[in-house]
Amino acid sequence: MTLLRYWSGIAGTIVCSLSMTLSINAADPPAKPQLPDRFYNPLELSTPDPLLPGGLNRPLPEAEKQALRTALDRLDTEAGAKLRSGDSLGAFDIWNRELRLRRALGLLEEVQALGRVGNIAWVQNQPNQVRVITNRLSAIQTQIQQPQNNQPVPPDRAQILPALGLAFQQVRSPGLALKVYQQMLTEARARQDAAAELNLLNTIGQLHLSWFNYPDAIATYTELLNIAKARNDAQNVTANLAQLAYISEQAKQPAQAIAYQQQLIDIYQRDPQQARLIPALKLRQADNYAATNQLEAAEKVYQETFELAAPLLQFAYASDALRKLGALYRSNNRLDAALQVYQYLAGVQQQAYDTFGVMDAYDQIGQIQLQRNARTEAANAFRQGLEVAQQINYRVDYFTEQLQKIQAAR
Repeated sequence: MTLLRYWSGIAGTIVCSLSMTLSINAADPPAKPQLPDRFYNPLELSTPDPLLPGGLNRPLPEAEKQALRTALDRLDTEAGAKLRSGDSLGAFDIWNRELRLRRALGLLEEVQALGRVGNIAWVQNQPNQVRVITNRLSAIQTQIQQPQNNQPVPPDRAQILPALGLAFQQVRSPGLALKVYQQMLTEARARQDAAAELNLLNTIGQLHLSWFNYPDAIATYTELLNIAKARNDAQNVTANLAQLAYISEQAKQPAQAIAYQQQLIDIYQRDPQQARLIPALKLRQADNYAATNQLEAAEKVYQETFELAAPLLQFAYASDALRKLGALYRSNNRLDAALQVYQYLAGVQQQAYDTFGVMDAYDQIGQIQLQRNARTEAANAFRQGLEVAQQINYRVDYFTEQLQKIQAAR
């Protein structure tokens, strides 16, 4: 009986305890695991770091700065090794630690590091990392352009601004980079620094061009051209005209390109040392005339290109000019003129030892003769093309088939 009562008491205690536990759980469900802060910024130093036990507020003497630089360079190397091994998460954890600590070395070194790591993050398709770095760069930009609470302007501000512009480019934020360069341009003009003004305009133009912003690129290089003309700077006049001609072609504005190219041709014609540059330029100009449906002008300039290129032994340009002129004639059903051009082209290609070009010229002659219903002449052209094709073992079947078709039609 005593043993029975003992076990009964134990059982009652267990039931009572279990009942109390169930009652508590029913009233207060178990707490969910705490989720990480969605706004956590990995670039903020929230806990002491062994490499910087005093935190960011303590100024560092130069010896400590150099020791910290060495340690941070080792972190950069370690992160790069992790990335190469496939551990991108671990790599950016280390890089974020490096970036947090770079603040102790000043804004310039921090900006340079942010740009370097930001470029890696962009290449590695890490959008969150890129965004965090871009936000930090924007905060630095605001800090040095709009100091608050009587904060002194950093003594190395003149170096920080171009570093910021480059860093924004490295994180692929051209709009933010342009704001920095425009600020620098305004300041350069205010202090009448002509050299800095030109350098910044060129940087801005290249940035517009690299992001295919052709209208703003044209506006910037037009400004550079006007400055060069006002200063009688012949070298930069030529360089900016060439850039404007190229950008206009990329922007599908052939008429505008023609005008810039003509100005360049006029300059080159006044300088015998630059005469060799004219055929290539005229060939592009003729293409632009054709694109704007100014066929007579295109025909004239293609002819001029050939006449200039041949004596200079620029056979590639001479051949291209004849080929395009022949195509222009064919497209307008001027078959006799096209035939004459391609016959001449075959000779030019032979002179240039361009076997494929010779073969193509005979093919074009054969096709034109077929259009003229001159089957015997067409067969002769295809036969000559076949002889060339057999020499290089290329398109033999094609020329054989053309001859067979002519023979079957007789």
